[in-house]
This record gives sequence, C-alpha cells and structure tokens, in this order.
Amino acid sequence: RVVSQLLAEMDGLHSSNDVFVIGATNRPDLLDSALLRPGRFDKLVYVGINDNRESQLRVLEAITHKFCLDPAVELSLVLEYCPPALTGADLYALCADAMMAAIKEKIQRLQEGAKEHSTELVLRMEHLLQAAGRLQPSVSQQELQRYEKIRAQFSASSPHNL
Repeated sequence: RVVSQLLAEMDGLHSSNDVFVIGATNRPDLLDSALLRPGRFDKLVYVGINDNRESQLRVLEAITHKFCLDPAVELSLVLEYCPPALTGADLYALCADAMMAAIKEKIQRLQEGAKEHSTELVLRMEHLLQAAGRLQPSVSQQELQRYEKIRAQFSASSPHNL
C-alpha cells in the first residue's frame, strides 16, 4: 500500500522538471521492481563503507570538529588501532564511547573533591584509544560480500547504475 502510494506520487511528478526524488536503503535486494522502472528511480548509486583510512579520517574529523580535543590527539593514529572496515556510524560510536569515558573521568575527579575551573570537557588521546580498542564493526565481512554481490547484480542490469 505504501509502495503504491509512493508510485502514484512519483508518476504525478513528471509535470515538473525541478523535483528530484532520492531514496536510500540498506536492503536493495528487497526493492519492489516497480520502483526501478524508467521514470521512477532511474539511477542506483552504491555507497559502500569507508574502507580506506583517508576517507575514515575525513569522517572522524567531521564528527569531532566541534569537540574540544587535547592538542596531543592524533586522529590518524587513533584509526591505526581500529578495525579496517568501518561505517560512519561506527566512527560515531567510537567518539561517543570516548566522550563517555571523558565524562566518567571528570565526574570521578569532581566526586574526589577536585576543583575544576572549567566546565569544558577535553577529549584526550587515551579516551579515543580505549574506545578504539573496544570498537567492533557494525557490518560483518559476510554482509559486505552480500552488498557487493547485490551491487554487481544491479550494475549488470543497467549501465546507468553505479
């Protein structure tokens, strides 16, 4: 019923050239074939995970750009302690885990009577390295292989797919 409504709405959009419909899924193998007919979702783009350290570093820098990082933090070094195949969500989890460690540490210092002059939370290299040591990729190698097989199937079915 939802697919039928979506198709009806998409079919009604042809009167306007200024509208683009973009969709995303982590289960492309379950897409209704009616969605893939010409004039609907014409192009399929496979966006894989960040499997090289350079792209992972850019994602990690984007996630941490508003954090107060200790000057000694080297994000590229943190990545050396991480598993190789990480999603953006995995890198976010790494940062959240490190931030939680920093928060717990600050609370413990305050409970022990330390007089903190700053309320700013500083994320140190040790917080990130501890989090990296606990980090588990959310997508297994088997799942990656399955996605790659699906990508190959979609690419073979249409030269417009990437």
